[in-house]
Amino acid sequence: MSKAHSSVILSIDQGTTSTRTLVFSPNGHMLFSAQEEFPQIYPQDGWVEHDPHDIWNTTLSTLKQAYNYAKENDFSIIGMGITNQRETTLIWDRHTGEPIYNAIVWQDRRTADQCRRIKSHYPEEQLTDKTGLLLDPYFSATKAAWILDHVKGARGRAEQGDLAFGTVDSFLIYKLTNGAAHATDMTNASRTNFFNIHTRQWDDELLSLFDVPKSILPKVLDCAANFGTLDPDLLGEAIPIYGVAGDQQAAAIGQGCFGKGDIKSTYGTGCFVLVNTGETCLRSNNRLLSTIAYSFNGKTTYALEGSIFIAGAAIQWLRDSLKIIETAAETETIARDMDSNHGVYLVPAFTGLGAPHWNPDARGIITGITRDTNQHDIIRAALESVAYQTHDLITAIREDGIPPQKLKVDGGMVVNNWLMQFLSDILDIKISRPVIMETTALGAAYLCGLHAGLYENTDEIVNSWQLEKQFIPGGDPKERARHLENWQRAVSQAIVKTR
Repeated sequence: MSKAHSSVILSIDQGTTSTRTLVFSPNGHMLFSAQEEFPQIYPQDGWVEHDPHDIWNTTLSTLKQAYNYAKENDFSIIGMGITNQRETTLIWDRHTGEPIYNAIVWQDRRTADQCRRIKSHYPEEQLTDKTGLLLDPYFSATKAAWILDHVKGARGRAEQGDLAFGTVDSFLIYKLTNGAAHATDMTNASRTNFFNIHTRQWDDELLSLFDVPKSILPKVLDCAANFGTLDPDLLGEAIPIYGVAGDQQAAAIGQGCFGKGDIKSTYGTGCFVLVNTGETCLRSNNRLLSTIAYSFNGKTTYALEGSIFIAGAAIQWLRDSLKIIETAAETETIARDMDSNHGVYLVPAFTGLGAPHWNPDARGIITGITRDTNQHDIIRAALESVAYQTHDLITAIREDGIPPQKLKVDGGMVVNNWLMQFLSDILDIKISRPVIMETTALGAAYLCGLHAGLYENTDEIVNSWQLEKQFIPGGDPKERARHLENWQRAVSQAIVKTR
C-alpha cells in the first residue's frame, strides 16, 4: 500500500433502520464507528417509508462524529465512500434539495397493482432481458412513477427539469455536494428497472413504459470514480467522494468476492445472497435476479442475486412489536437452550415474499402452534426462518448451474453462533465468517481506495480478507429434511392464504 498509516477513509453506510459512518485504515481495519437509528413509517398495510430528513440528518451527524475522530487523531482523510439501502426511492427539488415526498422504501408493496397492470400489456421477459430484474414493487421504477402521480404538480415540475430522482446514494451525493453533483453508480442504477445492464445506459423504452421523464435521472458512473466533493461548509474540508455501491454489492466487494463463483450472504434487515458470474450476465431459470456486481474502469462484472425481504427485521419485530425480547443478542441463548423448535415455523412474509417466490401479496404466518407453544418457540422460529429462506436461494443458485462449496457471511445477525451453525446444517455447506464483519462499509472504503490509488488491484483486497470462524455442517440428515419439508408447507400456506 502506497500511503502511510496516518491516512484514513471515511465510509457512509446508510441502511434501512440506521445510518453509520465508519473510519477505516488503508489496510481495512475499522478504527471508529458512529451509528444512529431512525424511525420506520408504515402509513398503510404494505407501505414502508422513511423521512428523507432523517436519512440526511443521521448521515450528517455520524459523518461529523467520524470526521472529528479522524481530526482528533491527526489522520489525513484520503476520501470517502458511500453504500446504501438499494431500491429505496426519493424525488426532490433540484434547486433546493427539498424532497417532495417521503422516501419509499425497498420493502414497500404499494405498487403491486401497477406492476400487474404493466404485465398485462408488456411482457416481463422483455423487461428482464434488459434489466435482469422482474416487474415487482421492490424496484425503484414504479415507486418513482407513484410519487409523480400522487404529489400535486410533480409531473409538471419533472417535465420542466425542476425535480431530481435518485436512490439513497444519489440523494446523499446531492446533499453532500450542496447540489453540485447528481450522480449514481452502476450497481444502484441496475436496481431501478430503468437501466439496461447490457448497454449500461438508461433505457428510453423502459422510461416510457413507467412514464418517468429522463430529465430527472442522475448521471451513472463506475463504482470507483469521482462522484464530487464534499461541500466544505459541512465539515470545513472539501473531501472527495471516490466510491459508491449499493449495500449488497459493497458487501461482496468487502468480502473480496472478485472471482467467478464467489458467493456471499448478508444478514441485515433482509438477507441477500450474491454470486459473482464474471463478465457473463447469466439469466436465472429460478427467478433470481441478474445484476451488476461492480464496474471498474468501464469493465462490468455481473452477479446473480436472491433477495429476502425479512431477516433481521424479524428480530426487530420480536423486540419492538411483540416485545418478547429486549435485545437481539438474547435470541442466541434462547435458541441454544431449546431441545427443538417444537414444530413451530414462522414465515416472515411481512411485506410479501422475495426470491424465488416473488409474491407481493403473501403475508406472514406461524404454523405448528399448540397449547404448549410459548414465546421462546416463536423466537427460535424467527431465527430458523432466516436459514430456511437462505436454503431456498441456495437451491435456486444450484439449479442455475452454480454449486456453492462455501458461503461467506456478514451483517449484524452473523454474530449469532447458534444461527450460523444452524445455517450451515440446513444448507449443508461451510459457512465462513470474516474477522471484519462490517463488510458493507468496508466495501465502500475499498472502492474509495481503489480510485485514490491506494491499491494496485483487487488482489490486495482479496489478500486482506481474514477468517474469524468457520462453521461445518452436521446434524441429522433426516431432521434436516423434515425441517425443510415443514418449511415448504408453511410457505405454501402463506401464499395460498392471500389468493
